[in-house]
Amino acid sequence: MFQAPSVFQRAPLPPATRESTRESEPRHEQTLTATAPRPATEPGAPGVAAPAPAAARKRDPYFDNVKYLAIVLVAVAHAWEPVMDGSRATRALYMIVYTFHMPAFILISGYFSRSFDMTPSKVKRLITGVAVPYVLFETAYSLFKRYADDSPDMAISLLDPFFLTWFLIALFIWRVTTPIWRTLRHPLPVALAIAVLASVSPDIGDDLDLQRVLQFLPFFVLGLLLKPEHFQLVRRREVRLLSVPLFAGALLFAYWIAPRMQLGWLYRANSAQEMDAPWWSGAVMTLAMFGCALALTIGFLAWVPGRARWFTALGAGTICGYLLHGFLIKGAEYAGLFDRYTWLSDPVGLVVVSLAAAVAVTLMCTPLVGRALKWATEPDMTWAFRKDPAKR
Repeated sequence: MFQAPSVFQRAPLPPATRESTRESEPRHEQTLTATAPRPATEPGAPGVAAPAPAAARKRDPYFDNVKYLAIVLVAVAHAWEPVMDGSRATRALYMIVYTFHMPAFILISGYFSRSFDMTPSKVKRLITGVAVPYVLFETAYSLFKRYADDSPDMAISLLDPFFLTWFLIALFIWRVTTPIWRTLRHPLPVALAIAVLASVSPDIGDDLDLQRVLQFLPFFVLGLLLKPEHFQLVRRREVRLLSVPLFAGALLFAYWIAPRMQLGWLYRANSAQEMDAPWWSGAVMTLAMFGCALALTIGFLAWVPGRARWFTALGAGTICGYLLHGFLIKGAEYAGLFDRYTWLSDPVGLVVVSLAAAVAVTLMCTPLVGRALKWATEPDMTWAFRKDPAKR
């Protein structure tokens, strides 16, 4: 189910056919969780072909489009969970979306973490843009459940992420380890091996949701390996055409397997043994799910528009959409809304639920919400850091 810059660009970039002699060093890594706006002409925007030295580099609206569309899928899929029982078609759609929406998020996060190192400025942004929001929203979600769901025993534990906050702690761990993956000769096979071992290791436990951190790791590492030209290849017309039968076939397969497959394989939050499956199935399913997720992610990325659209600017506010929509979903669940209005499980009700989730998360991604929530998603913590630690 789940942080970086916010640039509003209205014009498309030319194909990235030239690369800078060195990787760009963005002032803000562009990930799913970026909120702070920066000028569209800020130099060093990641993933953009290098222009003449005097020309300012611009941010590609394609990635903001990716982030916005992905967060809509996240919110809609979360809204389906309480109402999809009894509907095989909805369960199949849910499985398709869950196969690729978080891998797509994580892959893009890895792509824009390529330049991360442990320099003081980037460590500061990691703390203020990822670690602090994790602490704040983990606490907020725990308190929300305690009082809105009448659960006085609900503990506030920073070691046991609740609901969607797992992505923040995962992003923190992945980004801190980025220099390691950038150093290895074959990082993706190593990451896949770690994911496989995690899937057959029930003793890892629930601390920091390490099962998800490790099993989703290959997508982040793959993102670190990608270059701008890879996204140009994905967006070719041939790939878009091939993705149509791909998704059609995936939907038919999901419809057939929906009653038989445990959803836990999609969540990657448990080992095979914890799902009462043979230990070896963890290795098989990890590799199979990686292949399926990668194929569907490519199909999704192929259809994302490359030019600026009405929703492009909203891609800069995905952290707000991601962190806030959970209160809406959980609030409706705690209030018994889905139990009271059983018609929401009908086809018409599913359409209503989907539209409501899409509209709500869209509003949550607007700049107005981003500015109002900036104190929590990207707080100014200059008081907490040394002014010039590099000289000490």
